Amino acid sequence: MKHLWFLLLAACGSFEDEDIVIDTRVLAMTATVPDQVIDVDLENPQSDLELLEQLVPTRICALVVDPAKERRLRWSLTMCLLNADERCYGPRSVLGMGFAEDREITLDEAAIEICGTINPDGNLLGIIRIAYEGDPFRGLGGLEYGVQLIVGGEDVDESLDLFAGKALTVAPRIPAARTANTNPNLERIDVTIDGAEPVPLPLGRCITQAQKLTVSPRAVVRMTPIESDTTRETYVVPTVDGQSQAFTEAPTYQWSASAGGFSSGNTGGPRDFAGNPAVLFTDWRAPKQEDVGQGLDVPIWVVQRDERLGAVWYESCVYVAP
Repeated sequence: MKHLWFLLLAACGSFEDEDIVIDTRVLAMTATVPDQVIDVDLENPQSDLELLEQLVPTRICALVVDPAKERRLRWSLTMCLLNADERCYGPRSVLGMGFAEDREITLDEAAIEICGTINPDGNLLGIIRIAYEGDPFRGLGGLEYGVQLIVGGEDVDESLDLFAGKALTVAPRIPAARTANTNPNLERIDVTIDGAEPVPLPLGRCITQAQKLTVSPRAVVRMTPIESDTTRETYVVPTVDGQSQAFTEAPTYQWSASAGGFSSGNTGGPRDFAGNPAVLFTDWRAPKQEDVGQGLDVPIWVVQRDERLGAVWYESCVYVAP
């Protein structure tokens, strides 16, 4: 029995850490306008075109990382209605497709972009109309549509492509105090190395950073988001009794890296049952000396999200010196 427990523990230790990215991964999708709020006249309903004129273009971008291989990524973005598996169903409109250069070796920011723009045109109107017809509340709480991402290595069979989706909403200004969401933001990310005084984490991809944060193997780096005065928006939503209720956003943080390990890959969120605020920081431990070689660049990715479809990502790099 003792030997059986040893084997079980050894097997458990072999699982990959989901916060450490060793293959192609879609880490985030963002929209410059995550949701839109329009004015409606319930007594004298406007035409579809009059409602459409209130919408603005929305730029959708995806953060896809592929640290293990030097290659381009083949991608496409499609506007549609999304099912539970983030796959398109029904009518759809292609927003863009192409190849993104390897973000680990390319200096040109535009060449690594995976982005498309949703324009307030007939394609969007048609998809929103279908969402409206399938909504039992006829859009009172908002209508959701989405963008599907398909991405894979340039040299990989399409059957192995990854799928991801980004939800967006269009909602009436009910109650009158309802406002559209804006993406969350940060003032900075502070880092503390092995308990020393905190310093700001330099942002940018490894290849673009002139002054990288440098640490020793197995160093412990505490990473703490420093929020701004506008990070946590207060918003109102309609309730089933015809009234409204106000909430304050509770952002979450997703932490990923290409090596090392995090004490927690997800931090933030609402207060606990006792009313204590959620922990925002995480501790990243640098790789061991034998994994560093002559020195190792470790990309760090931080995705900040709110509960109203808002998201933004930050990218940094830590150099682990031998």
